[in-house]
Amino acid sequence: MADQHNHEHDHDHEHEHEEPQPTEVIGEVPDLANATARPITVVGNPVLHRECQDVTAFDAELSALIDDMFSSMYAAEGVGLAANQVGVDLKVFVYDCPDDEGVRHIGHVVNPVLEEPPVGRRRVLDDGQEGCLSVPTAYAELPRPDYAAVTGQDKDGNPIRVEGTGFFARCLQHETDHLYGFLYIDKLSKRDRKAALKQMAEGTPRYATVPND
Repeated sequence: MADQHNHEHDHDHEHEHEEPQPTEVIGEVPDLANATARPITVVGNPVLHRECQDVTAFDAELSALIDDMFSSMYAAEGVGLAANQVGVDLKVFVYDCPDDEGVRHIGHVVNPVLEEPPVGRRRVLDDGQEGCLSVPTAYAELPRPDYAAVTGQDKDGNPIRVEGTGFFARCLQHETDHLYGFLYIDKLSKRDRKAALKQMAEGTPRYATVPND
């Protein structure tokens, strides 16, 4: 997922985004000494438009992929990245994303499943802007629940559960959607989707992308 800060910079907003600076970090900053930043696939690439394969091998190759995904995400100045965004047909995503309370969340989820909202919890929608590294330079308003929880596994196969609110909740939903073959623009009206694709066509990404045939 694209960082909101980049959207504001690209559109020359008069005021800086008044998001609190992270005062707490949940997770560990990855060691990327041996990682490689890979180019990002963009809308139209078939790997982005189908459900990815479940991860079944929790090995050194998976760990190396996760490191490369972190490196690719940082190179593109994103806050989340799914494996199919670097052309890999596996269910795994990484994130380094703040929530609305200024907490920085860092980690990865393998074989993620988005939980249904808890019974009795009031459903509140956040109608903020959303962008995607696979739809470069484009942003659109997309209402999403302001709370999300994802279950899955870590790179060693251990069960994990990650929950978030605000912007981080948006990230968890966005990245899980990727692994089931959906981009955020697929949730937009036809008119808004067309506008987002026009933004992409008129913009120039600031990171390496994979050309579509």
